[in-house]
Amino acid sequence: MKRVLFLLTIVLVAGTVMAQPKARRVQQQQQAEQQKKTSSSSSSTMTRRAQISFPTALEVPEDVVWRRDIYREINLEDDPNAGLYYPVEPQGKQVNLFTYLFKLAQNGYIPIYEYPTDGSDVFEDASKVQMKTVLDNYHIFYEEQNGKLKVDNSDIPSAEVKKYYLKESAYYDQANSSFRIKVLALCPIMLREDDFGGEATQYPLFWVKYSDLEPFLNRQTVMTSSLNNAATMSMDDYFTMNKYKGKIYKTTNMLGKTLAQICDGDTTKLTAEQKRIEAELEAFRKNIFGDPAKRDSLDSIANANPQNVKAARKAKAQKAKQNSVRRTKVSGVKTKNTPAASASGSARVTVRRERH
Repeated sequence: MKRVLFLLTIVLVAGTVMAQPKARRVQQQQQAEQQKKTSSSSSSTMTRRAQISFPTALEVPEDVVWRRDIYREINLEDDPNAGLYYPVEPQGKQVNLFTYLFKLAQNGYIPIYEYPTDGSDVFEDASKVQMKTVLDNYHIFYEEQNGKLKVDNSDIPSAEVKKYYLKESAYYDQANSSFRIKVLALCPIMLREDDFGGEATQYPLFWVKYSDLEPFLNRQTVMTSSLNNAATMSMDDYFTMNKYKGKIYKTTNMLGKTLAQICDGDTTKLTAEQKRIEAELEAFRKNIFGDPAKRDSLDSIANANPQNVKAARKAKAQKAKQNSVRRTKVSGVKTKNTPAASASGSARVTVRRERH
Protein backbone atom coordinates (compact mmCIF):
# COMPACT_ATOMS: atom_id res chain seq x y z
CA MET A 1 0.00 0.00 0.00
CA LYS A 2 2.79 2.41 0.90
CA ARG A 3 4.55 1.59 -2.33
CA VAL A 4 1.42 2.39 -4.32
CA LEU A 5 1.01 5.73 -2.55
CA PHE A 6 4.68 6.57 -3.22
CA LEU A 7 4.28 5.84 -6.95
CA LEU A 8 1.11 7.95 -7.10
CA THR A 9 2.97 10.88 -5.48
CA ILE A 10 5.76 10.67 -8.05
CA VAL A 11 3.24 10.60 -10.89
CA LEU A 12 1.40 13.64 -9.51
CA VAL A 13 4.64 15.65 -9.12
CA ALA A 14 5.76 14.74 -12.64
CA GLY A 15 2.38 15.72 -13.98
CA THR A 16 2.53 19.06 -12.25
CA VAL A 17 5.97 19.78 -13.73
CA MET A 18 4.86 18.75 -17.19
CA ALA A 19 1.70 20.83 -16.81
CA GLN A 20 3.74 24.04 -16.61
CA PRO A 21 3.64 26.04 -19.84
CA LYS A 22 6.67 25.69 -22.02
CA ALA A 23 7.19 29.48 -22.12
CA ARG A 24 7.42 29.61 -18.33
CA ARG A 25 10.00 26.85 -18.22
CA VAL A 26 12.10 28.63 -20.84
CA GLN A 27 11.83 31.89 -18.92
CA GLN A 28 12.96 30.26 -15.70
CA GLN A 29 15.90 28.68 -17.48
CA GLN A 30 16.95 32.04 -19.00
CA GLN A 31 16.71 33.73 -15.60
CA ALA A 32 18.93 31.07 -14.06
CA GLU A 33 21.53 31.46 -16.82
CA GLN A 34 21.45 35.27 -16.52
CA GLN A 35 21.91 35.06 -12.76
CA LYS A 36 24.84 32.71 -13.26
CA LYS A 37 26.51 35.14 -15.71
CA THR A 38 25.97 38.10 -13.40
CA SER A 39 27.44 36.20 -10.47
CA SER A 40 30.43 35.15 -12.57
CA SER A 41 31.02 38.71 -13.82
CA SER A 42 30.78 40.14 -10.31
CA SER A 43 33.18 37.50 -9.04
CA SER A 44 35.77 38.28 -11.74
CA THR A 45 35.46 42.02 -11.10
CA MET A 46 35.99 41.59 -7.38
CA THR A 47 38.95 39.33 -8.03
CA ARG A 48 40.54 41.94 -10.28
CA ARG A 49 39.97 44.65 -7.68
CA ALA A 50 41.40 42.43 -5.00
CA GLN A 51 44.50 41.89 -7.14
CA ILE A 52 44.93 45.64 -7.63
CA SER A 53 44.57 46.34 -3.89
CA PHE A 54 44.07 50.06 -4.45
CA PRO A 55 41.87 52.24 -2.19
CA THR A 56 38.96 54.19 -3.61
CA ALA A 57 40.21 57.39 -5.23
CA LEU A 58 38.86 60.77 -4.19
CA GLU A 59 36.53 62.32 -6.73
CA VAL A 60 35.99 66.03 -7.22
CA PRO A 61 33.12 67.03 -4.88
CA GLU A 62 30.00 68.33 -6.59
CA ASP A 63 29.26 71.02 -4.01
CA VAL A 64 32.54 72.97 -4.12
CA VAL A 65 32.32 76.76 -3.90
CA TRP A 66 35.04 77.39 -6.52
CA ARG A 67 36.21 75.26 -9.44
CA ARG A 68 37.91 75.75 -12.80
CA ASP A 69 38.40 73.05 -15.45
CA ILE A 70 41.53 73.42 -17.57
CA TYR A 71 42.81 71.56 -20.62
CA ARG A 72 46.57 71.25 -21.17
CA GLU A 73 48.75 69.94 -23.96
CA ILE A 74 51.50 67.75 -22.52
CA ASN A 75 54.56 67.47 -24.77
CA LEU A 76 56.54 64.31 -23.95
CA GLU A 77 59.70 65.79 -25.47
CA ASP A 78 59.84 68.30 -22.60
CA ASP A 79 62.11 67.16 -19.77
CA PRO A 80 59.48 67.06 -16.95
CA ASN A 81 57.28 64.77 -19.10
CA ALA A 82 59.96 62.60 -20.71
CA GLY A 83 59.48 59.80 -18.19
CA LEU A 84 56.07 59.09 -19.71
CA TYR A 85 57.61 58.45 -23.15
CA TYR A 86 60.52 56.12 -22.41
CA PRO A 87 61.07 53.27 -22.94
CA VAL A 88 59.44 53.44 -26.37
CA GLU A 89 59.24 49.63 -26.53
CA PRO A 90 58.67 47.49 -23.42
CA GLN A 91 61.79 46.49 -21.50
CA GLY A 92 60.76 43.70 -19.20
CA LYS A 93 58.08 45.05 -16.88
CA GLN A 94 58.96 48.65 -17.67
CA VAL A 95 56.66 50.25 -20.27
CA ASN A 96 55.74 53.80 -21.15
CA LEU A 97 52.35 55.32 -20.46
CA PHE A 98 50.78 54.74 -23.88
CA THR A 99 51.85 51.08 -24.11
CA TYR A 100 50.40 50.47 -20.65
CA LEU A 101 47.19 52.33 -21.50
CA PHE A 102 46.93 50.55 -24.87
CA LYS A 103 47.18 47.09 -23.29
CA LEU A 104 44.62 47.92 -20.61
CA ALA A 105 42.12 49.06 -23.24
CA GLN A 106 42.93 46.11 -25.53
CA ASN A 107 42.20 43.60 -22.78
CA GLY A 108 39.01 45.38 -21.74
CA TYR A 109 40.18 46.54 -18.31
CA ILE A 110 39.31 50.20 -18.98
CA PRO A 111 36.72 51.79 -21.29
CA ILE A 112 37.77 54.36 -23.88
CA TYR A 113 35.69 57.21 -25.29
CA GLU A 114 35.75 58.82 -28.69
CA TYR A 115 37.47 62.14 -29.35
CA PRO A 116 34.95 64.23 -31.32
CA THR A 117 35.96 66.75 -33.96
CA ASP A 118 35.09 69.70 -31.71
CA GLY A 119 37.54 68.49 -29.05
CA SER A 120 34.92 68.05 -26.33
CA ASP A 121 34.86 65.21 -23.84
CA VAL A 122 31.71 63.22 -23.11
CA PHE A 123 32.02 60.22 -20.81
CA GLU A 124 28.76 58.42 -21.44
CA ASP A 125 27.94 54.93 -22.67
CA ALA A 126 26.93 56.33 -26.06
CA SER A 127 30.43 57.82 -26.48
CA LYS A 128 32.31 54.60 -25.78
CA VAL A 129 34.35 53.24 -28.66
CA GLN A 130 35.61 49.72 -29.30
CA MET A 131 39.35 49.12 -29.43
CA LYS A 132 38.94 47.30 -32.73
CA THR A 133 37.50 50.48 -34.24
CA VAL A 134 40.55 52.45 -33.14
CA LEU A 135 42.89 49.85 -34.63
CA ASP A 136 41.04 49.92 -37.95
CA ASN A 137 40.80 53.72 -38.13
CA TYR A 138 44.53 54.27 -37.59
CA HIS A 139 45.76 51.22 -39.50
CA ILE A 140 47.34 49.43 -36.54
CA PHE A 141 48.09 45.82 -37.38
CA TYR A 142 46.40 43.21 -35.19
CA GLU A 143 45.22 39.62 -35.18
CA GLU A 144 41.96 38.27 -33.81
CA GLN A 145 42.16 34.93 -32.02
CA ASN A 146 39.12 33.35 -30.36
CA GLY A 147 37.36 36.70 -30.27
CA LYS A 148 40.34 38.45 -28.62
CA LEU A 149 42.58 41.10 -30.18
CA LYS A 150 46.30 40.44 -30.30
CA VAL A 151 48.80 43.23 -31.06
CA ASP A 152 52.55 42.70 -30.96
CA ASN A 153 54.64 45.18 -28.98
CA SER A 154 56.40 46.26 -32.17
CA ASP A 155 53.03 47.19 -33.74
CA ILE A 156 51.91 49.41 -30.85
CA PRO A 157 52.51 53.00 -32.09
CA SER A 158 53.99 54.18 -28.77
CA ALA A 159 56.88 55.93 -30.53
CA GLU A 160 54.41 58.11 -32.45
CA VAL A 161 52.43 59.17 -29.36
CA LYS A 162 54.47 62.20 -28.31
CA LYS A 163 51.73 64.35 -26.80
CA TYR A 164 48.69 64.10 -24.55
CA TYR A 165 45.68 66.23 -23.93
CA LEU A 166 45.08 66.42 -20.20
CA LYS A 167 41.98 67.70 -18.44
CA GLU A 168 42.39 68.84 -14.86
CA SER A 169 40.16 70.54 -12.32
CA ALA A 170 41.46 73.13 -9.86
CA TYR A 171 39.02 73.55 -6.98
CA TYR A 172 38.66 74.67 -3.38
CA ASP A 173 37.31 71.98 -1.10
CA GLN A 174 35.56 73.79 1.75
CA ALA A 175 34.93 70.52 3.59
CA ASN A 176 38.60 70.31 4.63
CA SER A 177 39.72 73.84 3.65
CA SER A 178 42.16 72.73 0.95
CA PHE A 179 43.06 73.71 -2.62
CA ARG A 180 43.49 70.77 -4.99
CA ILE A 181 44.28 70.09 -8.65
CA LYS A 182 42.80 66.79 -9.82
CA VAL A 183 43.47 65.13 -13.19
CA LEU A 184 40.17 64.10 -14.80
CA ALA A 185 41.02 62.64 -18.23
CA LEU A 186 43.83 61.85 -20.68
CA CYS A 187 43.89 61.71 -24.47
CA PRO A 188 46.96 60.31 -26.29
CA ILE A 189 47.93 62.17 -29.46
CA MET A 190 49.65 60.34 -32.30
CA LEU A 191 51.94 62.35 -34.59
CA ARG A 192 52.34 60.91 -38.09
CA GLU A 193 54.27 62.33 -40.98
CA ASP A 194 52.86 62.10 -44.48
CA ASP A 195 54.58 60.43 -47.43
CA PHE A 196 56.13 63.73 -48.52
CA GLY A 197 58.00 64.30 -45.24
CA GLY A 198 56.09 67.41 -44.25
CA GLU A 199 55.03 68.50 -40.79
CA ALA A 200 53.56 65.72 -38.71
CA THR A 201 49.78 65.61 -38.38
CA GLN A 202 48.22 65.25 -34.93
CA TYR A 203 45.64 62.53 -34.37
CA PRO A 204 43.94 62.54 -30.94
CA LEU A 205 43.09 58.86 -30.46
CA PHE A 206 40.55 58.63 -27.61
CA TRP A 207 39.71 59.89 -24.13
CA VAL A 208 40.31 57.88 -20.97
CA LYS A 209 38.79 58.79 -17.61
CA TYR A 210 41.53 59.09 -15.04
CA SER A 211 39.34 57.50 -12.37
CA ASP A 212 39.24 54.31 -14.50
CA LEU A 213 42.98 54.41 -15.11
CA GLU A 214 44.12 55.47 -11.64
CA PRO A 215 44.12 52.06 -9.88
CA PHE A 216 46.39 50.59 -12.55
CA LEU A 217 48.81 53.55 -12.60
CA ASN A 218 49.62 52.86 -8.98
CA ARG A 219 51.38 49.66 -10.11
CA GLN A 220 53.60 51.26 -12.77
CA THR A 221 56.62 53.49 -12.07
CA VAL A 222 58.05 56.44 -13.98
CA MET A 223 61.56 57.93 -13.88
CA THR A 224 61.62 61.51 -12.59
CA SER A 225 65.27 62.48 -13.12
CA SER A 226 67.86 62.02 -15.87
CA LEU A 227 70.70 62.57 -13.40
CA ASN A 228 69.53 60.03 -10.81
CA ASN A 229 68.09 56.86 -12.31
CA ALA A 230 67.00 55.67 -8.87
CA ALA A 231 64.59 58.61 -8.57
CA THR A 232 61.27 57.02 -9.50
CA MET A 233 57.66 57.22 -8.41
CA SER A 234 54.39 55.60 -9.39
CA MET A 235 52.55 57.07 -12.35
CA ASP A 236 49.63 57.80 -10.08
CA ASP A 237 51.83 59.85 -7.74
CA TYR A 238 53.26 61.62 -10.77
CA PHE A 239 49.84 62.88 -11.82
CA THR A 240 48.50 63.36 -8.28
CA MET A 241 51.46 65.57 -7.37
CA ASN A 242 51.10 67.48 -10.68
CA LYS A 243 54.67 66.80 -11.78
CA TYR A 244 53.71 67.21 -15.45
CA LYS A 245 54.14 70.47 -17.34
CA GLY A 246 51.93 71.62 -20.19
CA LYS A 247 50.54 74.72 -21.85
CA ILE A 248 46.88 75.60 -21.44
CA TYR A 249 44.98 75.36 -24.72
CA LYS A 250 41.43 75.58 -23.37
CA THR A 251 39.37 76.35 -20.29
CA THR A 252 35.74 75.51 -19.69
CA ASN A 253 33.83 78.66 -20.64
CA MET A 254 30.31 79.60 -21.63
CA LEU A 255 31.34 80.16 -25.26
CA GLY A 256 32.94 76.73 -25.58
CA LYS A 257 35.96 78.18 -27.40
CA THR A 258 39.63 77.33 -27.17
CA LEU A 259 42.22 79.97 -26.36
CA ALA A 260 43.36 79.97 -29.97
CA GLN A 261 39.80 80.83 -31.08
CA ILE A 262 39.46 83.52 -28.44
CA CYS A 263 42.80 85.09 -29.47
CA ASP A 264 42.01 84.79 -33.22
CA GLY A 265 45.13 82.72 -33.81
CA ASP A 266 47.49 85.46 -32.58
CA THR A 267 50.39 83.62 -30.91
CA THR A 268 51.43 86.67 -28.90
CA LYS A 269 47.95 87.08 -27.44
CA LEU A 270 47.72 83.34 -26.87
CA THR A 271 50.95 83.29 -24.84
CA ALA A 272 49.81 86.29 -22.81
CA GLU A 273 46.44 84.66 -22.13
CA GLN A 274 48.09 81.42 -20.99
CA LYS A 275 50.32 83.34 -18.58
CA ARG A 276 47.34 85.31 -17.27
CA ILE A 277 45.37 82.15 -16.45
CA GLU A 278 48.39 80.56 -14.75
CA ALA A 279 48.86 83.73 -12.68
CA GLU A 280 45.17 83.70 -11.69
CA LEU A 281 45.42 80.11 -10.46
CA GLU A 282 48.59 80.81 -8.50
CA ALA A 283 47.13 83.99 -6.96
CA PHE A 284 44.00 82.12 -5.89
CA ARG A 285 46.06 79.34 -4.34
CA LYS A 286 48.29 81.75 -2.40
CA ASN A 287 45.53 84.09 -1.20
CA ILE A 288 42.87 81.49 -0.46
CA PHE A 289 43.46 81.91 3.28
CA GLY A 290 44.08 85.67 3.16
CA ASP A 291 47.04 87.91 2.37
CA PRO A 292 50.22 85.97 3.23
CA ALA A 293 51.95 89.26 4.18
CA LYS A 294 49.46 89.76 7.02
CA ARG A 295 49.16 86.23 8.38
CA ASP A 296 50.92 85.98 11.72
CA SER A 297 53.36 88.23 13.53
CA LEU A 298 55.53 85.18 14.24
CA ASP A 299 56.02 84.66 10.50
CA SER A 300 57.18 88.25 10.04
CA ILE A 301 59.55 87.96 13.01
CA ALA A 302 61.02 84.70 11.70
CA ASN A 303 61.64 86.17 8.25
CA ALA A 304 62.87 89.57 9.46
CA ASN A 305 66.43 90.85 9.20
CA PRO A 306 68.30 90.29 12.53
CA GLN A 307 69.69 93.84 12.48
CA ASN A 308 66.23 95.29 12.07
CA VAL A 309 64.94 93.10 14.91
CA LYS A 310 67.76 94.34 17.17
CA ALA A 311 67.07 97.98 16.30
CA ALA A 312 63.36 97.48 16.96
CA ARG A 313 64.09 95.97 20.37
CA LYS A 314 66.42 98.87 21.26
CA ALA A 315 63.83 101.45 20.22
CA LYS A 316 61.18 99.62 22.24
CA ALA A 317 63.43 99.61 25.33
CA GLN A 318 64.16 103.35 25.00
CA LYS A 319 60.49 104.12 24.66
CA ALA A 320 59.69 102.04 27.76
CA LYS A 321 62.42 103.91 29.71
CA GLN A 322 61.03 107.30 28.65
CA ASN A 323 57.54 106.27 29.71
CA SER A 324 58.89 105.14 33.11
CA VAL A 325 60.64 108.50 33.69
CA ARG A 326 57.51 110.38 32.71
CA ARG A 327 55.39 108.38 35.16
CA THR A 328 57.91 109.04 37.94
CA LYS A 329 57.79 112.81 37.39
CA VAL A 330 54.03 112.87 37.33
CA SER A 331 53.81 110.85 40.58
CA GLY A 332 56.31 113.23 42.25
CA VAL A 333 54.15 116.29 41.49
CA LYS A 334 51.11 114.60 42.93
CA THR A 335 53.03 113.73 46.12
CA LYS A 336 53.89 117.40 46.87
CA ASN A 337 50.38 118.77 46.35
CA THR A 338 48.34 116.14 48.21
CA PRO A 339 47.57 116.43 51.98
CA ALA A 340 48.28 112.82 52.51
CA ALA A 341 51.75 113.31 51.18
CA SER A 342 52.45 116.30 53.49
CA ALA A 343 51.13 114.40 56.49
CA SER A 344 53.31 111.50 55.72
CA GLY A 345 56.26 113.83 55.33
CA SER A 346 56.02 115.15 58.98
CA ALA A 347 57.52 113.42 62.03
CA ARG A 348 55.66 110.38 63.19
CA VAL A 349 54.98 109.78 66.94
CA THR A 350 54.29 106.30 68.18
CA VAL A 351 52.69 105.45 71.54
CA ARG A 352 53.25 102.13 73.17
CA ARG A 353 50.68 100.90 75.60
CA GLU A 354 51.83 98.84 78.55
CA ARG A 355 49.86 96.14 80.16
CA HIS A 356 49.14 96.32 83.97
